[in-house]
Amino acid sequence: MNDIFAPATLGPITLRNRVIKAATFEGRTPDALVTPELIEFHREVAAGGVGMTTVAYCAVAPGGRTDRHQIWMRPEAVAGLRKLTDAVHAEGAAACAQIGHAGPVANAASNRVPALAPSRMFNPLGMRFTKTPTIAEIADTVAAHADAARLAEQAGFDAVEIHFGHNYLASSFLSPVLNRRKDAYGGSLLNRARMAREIACAVADAVGGRIAVTAKINMEDGQAGGLTIPQSLQVAAWLEADGALDALELTAGSSLLNPMMLFHGTPPRRSFAKTLPNPARLGFRLVGKSFLKEYPYREAYLLERARHFRRALSMPLILLGGITELDTMRLARTEGFEFVAMGRALLREPNLLRRIRADESTRSACVHCNECMPTIYTGTRCLYRPTLSREPIQLTLGERGGVES
Repeated sequence: MNDIFAPATLGPITLRNRVIKAATFEGRTPDALVTPELIEFHREVAAGGVGMTTVAYCAVAPGGRTDRHQIWMRPEAVAGLRKLTDAVHAEGAAACAQIGHAGPVANAASNRVPALAPSRMFNPLGMRFTKTPTIAEIADTVAAHADAARLAEQAGFDAVEIHFGHNYLASSFLSPVLNRRKDAYGGSLLNRARMAREIACAVADAVGGRIAVTAKINMEDGQAGGLTIPQSLQVAAWLEADGALDALELTAGSSLLNPMMLFHGTPPRRSFAKTLPNPARLGFRLVGKSFLKEYPYREAYLLERARHFRRALSMPLILLGGITELDTMRLARTEGFEFVAMGRALLREPNLLRRIRADESTRSACVHCNECMPTIYTGTRCLYRPTLSREPIQLTLGERGGVES
């Protein structure tokens, strides 16, 4: 398959190629609004040759952020987002907004509103208990996703990606261990999937086929009692049957309990601990090995799980995880995946795609050390790539959120 760099259709839009910049929180929105630094981050990736770049994270409500420095979708954010999409379009790429509600991954101390979870639980991010939403509040959250999608369209985005992964709100409802509700949103898998399906349909109705609608979904949570591959396959089949989504991006892991399942490679325990003040630093040293587990890196490390979804579904799928070389992209196409998503490799080299097009033997300079993970608190970046100096966004312990999007 040699069509990686040929134009490809994603719902109602056409991308110039099949490579998508995955959502990775940029750490460049100190006032929860677009900054010139955020625009440049995505403009540079677009200039580097991707088909589409994904802005992360655009929360659907103030309490849906992992900390209050993240963008939340409101009319005041539209003008800045329009500047961003204009800059991306000028480089020939499409722009996607990742929308969602962080749920139990939200930081209540930073956001100054309670974090939501399907059932009451203690949230170590905000050091307080979560709030269990009522049926009416769930309906409000579903409507907030639709409103966010409308604002994204107004801001010039070509697509939205709904966050159904990593134990963010919709993902936490899918999890048997986190969702202990006894109402229409708990118990059976059908009930636990209700929120995700309602959100997908509401978003699709809101944008009316004018922009693409995708979703990032967990194949498994990677924790005891969490969502499993067979359960996720059934949820994906329901989402496909509903017809609201143009593609699914396949991910894995939990921002609450097992983030390294998504990343693989060297766990950055020492540098992550350094970002924390005492006594949290001491506590992290005690639990760091169990929180940041070790998963050896290999190319396309989520492919084995993703094959189950490719066999079961007919809708377009986006393969994520260890996509850094042209051979891996071609393998994904041979296996039937319509698109691939890249994250850390583009932090190291935003122009990697252009280099690969010029020389097929090009190898990524990313060494999968994951030292970029702790930099979300000061502006997400690869430590081994020279960058312009700037004032970092300093967060207190109570303001620190999840480690990925």
